[in-house]
Amino acid sequence: MWSGGGCWLPVLVRGYLNLWRLHFARTWGGFRGRMAETLSTETQTASELKVRAQQNGDAAGDSKAVQLPGSPEQAGQEVEPAPGNGKQVSGSEEQAPGSREQAPVAAVDPGKRKKRRGAARERVVPPPKKRRAGVSFGDEHFSETSYYFEGGLRKVRPYYFDFRTYCKGRWVGHSLMHVFSKEFRAQPLAYYEAAVRAGRLHLNEEPVQDLSIVLKDNDFLRNTVHRHEPPVTAEPIRVLAENEDMVVVDKPSSIPVHPCGRFRHNTVIFILGKEHQLKELHPLHRLDRLTSGVLMFAKTAAVSERIHEQVRDRQLEKEYVCRVEGEFPSEEVTCKEPILVVSYKVGVCRVDARGKPCETVFQRLSYNGHSSVVRCRPLTGRTHQIRVHLQFLGHPILNDPIYNSVAWGPFRGQGGNIPKTDEELLRDLVAEHQAKQNLDVLDICEGDLSSGLADSTAPSSELGKDHHVGLAASAQKMDGAVEAAPQNLDTVVSAPGKAADTAVGTQETDPLCSECRLMRQDPLPQDLVMFLHALRYKGPSFEYFSPMPAWAQDDWQED
Repeated sequence: MWSGGGCWLPVLVRGYLNLWRLHFARTWGGFRGRMAETLSTETQTASELKVRAQQNGDAAGDSKAVQLPGSPEQAGQEVEPAPGNGKQVSGSEEQAPGSREQAPVAAVDPGKRKKRRGAARERVVPPPKKRRAGVSFGDEHFSETSYYFEGGLRKVRPYYFDFRTYCKGRWVGHSLMHVFSKEFRAQPLAYYEAAVRAGRLHLNEEPVQDLSIVLKDNDFLRNTVHRHEPPVTAEPIRVLAENEDMVVVDKPSSIPVHPCGRFRHNTVIFILGKEHQLKELHPLHRLDRLTSGVLMFAKTAAVSERIHEQVRDRQLEKEYVCRVEGEFPSEEVTCKEPILVVSYKVGVCRVDARGKPCETVFQRLSYNGHSSVVRCRPLTGRTHQIRVHLQFLGHPILNDPIYNSVAWGPFRGQGGNIPKTDEELLRDLVAEHQAKQNLDVLDICEGDLSSGLADSTAPSSELGKDHHVGLAASAQKMDGAVEAAPQNLDTVVSAPGKAADTAVGTQETDPLCSECRLMRQDPLPQDLVMFLHALRYKGPSFEYFSPMPAWAQDDWQED
């Protein structure tokens, strides 16, 4: 059978292969044709939708009211899910009164389309404005007010300031009156009612007429207030080094690094900008307000990122010096106790097994019979790490207003022995500093106090509604001063060491301001100093020192 006729198997295989190739070619060709037809149809449909959207745009000329499938979201517009399909559509697709009905979009039920823009009793919220990434301050901010020096303190002349914020999610659906009464209790409702009459409150840049107005998502609030800042030490900020990449300064105690709480102009950022013309700086690390010493700033975002990467990689060495209670051990001590934040608002931490891991190395430098000077090398960067670890070791910083307080109990937190709940601890800390009228040490003000900590005793709460209503009329007459104050105040600057004028001009007083009616006793300059100092910062390509403070000298004695 296999002889004489040759082998027919290869011929049969080639035949089957040819048939398979022919079948595949026909099938693939048909599939490609159907795909091309489908894509052409979808392109035509998308084009038609775009044309219809442009034809049906609102009176403001919004030709992008409909967002095509797959197109990017419109910059600066609110985006929310469309009913029923879970897709994202532009929040600006509402229509102006009188415009033609918008062509329906696939997968959206026409019966569930959003109300047309401007419908009866429907308040329209403009889309949020784009904001620059990061925070920067320029001459327009620096000229809001000026400094004067008195009794060894740097003071800021009172000035008008706009607090601005977009509506928080938890505020949506609530009235302004509800929000003010629940979350802004620094003033009574009578104050905010008077502020409405004086034109101080704005919603989406329109004066608020009634506090009963209900807030919507993306509402923009602006509240003009008469602002007072706490004094800080008059000690100057000395520049230790400056090059094309960095600025390094010796920060005095009591001055915050950047605006926070009640501080704005009495901060390192503003003082450097106003007195040293050093602007657009990027802080490379943080120092507590009461901590002094080496503080580094980058001049560009690129340098800032490079240094922060070194910090993340543990390439930055930090060395502090402090004066603590009692005789610190002569041998080197390493503390690895984890630290837990008790309250972010009050700024209090403690040692707790649930906290974040951290490590600090301590070495005594001297002992004067009552207190010790200790060198501290934090190997991690937790909030209040040095202060909390020293408290745990039984040697708190000599004049630490938080961690060397009787509010921690008879052991003052030594060994983690705190016979109080966190709520009781916070309550007692706040009460102690409230009695001393130095709540700024806790970086809070009277209005920040919730019922869970202590009762707010802001003097303004004692003023009744009738009193505020009576002030509203005179406040309305000061509308020009609200706008003019920041420009006019920068011409009034006292030289360092010169006492401030006793007569306060109308630009520095405000009939609605409770602070203007208070007589606060100034702190002594030495009361603004805590014995903790950043002595040295070293990186792969830099090393900066600050001078040893007077309280760290071997022969220093307490008063």
